[in-house]
Amino acid sequence: MTTHHDVCAYRRDREWWQDAVVYQVYPRSFADSTGDGIGDLPGILDRLDYLVDLGIDALWISPFYTSPLRDGGYDVADYRDVDERLGTLADIDRLIAACHERGLRIIMDIVPNHTSSDHRWWREVLTSEPGSPAWSRYMIRPGREESANEPPSNWRSVFHGPGWSRLILDDGTTTDYWYLHLFDSTQPDLDWSNPEVRSEFRDILRFWFDRGVDGFRIDVAHGLVKDPDPPDMDYDSMVETDILGVAPDAPYWDQDGVHDIWREWRVVADSYDPPRILCGEAWAPTPERLARYQRPDELHTSFNFDYLAAGWDYERMRESIDATVANHANVGAPPTWVLSNHDVIRHATRFGPTEDGSPVTKPTVVDDERGRRRALAATMFLLGLPGSAYLYQGEELGLPEVFDLPDDARQDPVWFRSKGTDTGRDGCRVPLPWKANEPSYGFSPQGRSWLPQPDVWRDFAVDQQQDDDASPLALYRRALAQRRSEPALGQGPMEWMDGAPEGALAMRRFTAEPGHPSLAIVINMTEATIHLPSSWGTDVVLASEGDIATLSDDASSHLVMGPETAVWLRR
Repeated sequence: MTTHHDVCAYRRDREWWQDAVVYQVYPRSFADSTGDGIGDLPGILDRLDYLVDLGIDALWISPFYTSPLRDGGYDVADYRDVDERLGTLADIDRLIAACHERGLRIIMDIVPNHTSSDHRWWREVLTSEPGSPAWSRYMIRPGREESANEPPSNWRSVFHGPGWSRLILDDGTTTDYWYLHLFDSTQPDLDWSNPEVRSEFRDILRFWFDRGVDGFRIDVAHGLVKDPDPPDMDYDSMVETDILGVAPDAPYWDQDGVHDIWREWRVVADSYDPPRILCGEAWAPTPERLARYQRPDELHTSFNFDYLAAGWDYERMRESIDATVANHANVGAPPTWVLSNHDVIRHATRFGPTEDGSPVTKPTVVDDERGRRRALAATMFLLGLPGSAYLYQGEELGLPEVFDLPDDARQDPVWFRSKGTDTGRDGCRVPLPWKANEPSYGFSPQGRSWLPQPDVWRDFAVDQQQDDDASPLALYRRALAQRRSEPALGQGPMEWMDGAPEGALAMRRFTAEPGHPSLAIVINMTEATIHLPSSWGTDVVLASEGDIATLSDDASSHLVMGPETAVWLRR
């Protein structure tokens, strides 16, 4: 059955973010300019033309605020300054200007759920009395029973272990109170029922918007509002978690009150000319719940993790696409699509096992060649979907996950809090390879790297792929250039095509205006060759593997498509 999705509800007032391709930079791992082995803002500036040549529309830069870096910068000590290891305010001003000169937008990361324990607000807590204004900024609650030796509830941390820690003051006093940290114990959760907290973050938005930042990606956008009287959770509901180890029905995720916060933020964003944009990292349990974050007076977009979690499963992928497009159309918002980021196993590795690959669990056996082949096909199909797309640094090189980091090199608090049973996220954060035959593969002028790079990085280096038309980098460049030039892509209607072989997905993309040719976007998710009707199109616009580019009619007047590949066809 042909299913038609009209996603043009937002086309009349088209804005750049509605079909943008956004590239995530994890700054510590992108490029180091100083030689200390830590990537920095000047390093991004030095490599900016590489990103322009790639064909993206915007950069999303993970946190570079002042931070002890116990959680990779997501533990912020000062929201209005740059960590000295990553640069200065002058550096970010230069980077913003350089992006705008090149026609790129720049999106920053903001972390409103918690601060670092080095933040001045938390330092005030440790020198203040119970009931003080300093305490009211955080989720601090009395312990249970007269001794207060039990935490207020049995909530768990996303990073393993208990979600509460006993509050001990600077003078060594052990209080009868506990503070919530849904992540690391050095990341105390803010209390968003406090008007001062809400006002402070609106001011932080203005500080960066005034400097020219085009928008924010909001960390843990689903998690700011918690039950004020923390109830215990059923054990089964805590262990039956989603792909990030998060209990979907927990009384601290996806609470209705969080939407009031985003309405306040939207007022701030809309007060600028042009309006700034807000993108939420919201782990909602269903596409319908996710779409609520993108109602017209809330966030502009949110990450679609349901699609990321679909894996290499054509039925699950189609279900996710149908639900996402339909629910976003209901609120007049464009969908977003993503396959990798700084928190999950790279999809070139996730798609390598025979079994469906988990975004966060190390697979048993990985076929690297299969993983890369599937990853390129999946990315090509993603770029054919309506809405915006998010790419993670290094995926354009085909980089795999690095699992064999030495224990003494690991830095992710997930590793430490799990006592080594969970390898954490360091493996997707290994610094990029730029030059095959230089120390640290060109990442740092002194050959240093804050995480060790594997020998195989040489094969993936940018200079090895730069002039290779068959490389992943070349395919990404062609795909992004084609996406930008095709009126049928990005925005506009899509429909599933009748007659797709079992194990394949095929959609037609076309514009609302007559006279523009349509495109067929097809992915073969089987291990066998499939035949496509030649009526779908014979002009191969793009193929994920070179052999597909020579598609020809067979005796039955069908087109032959190789296993685990994707193709764009014009009729």
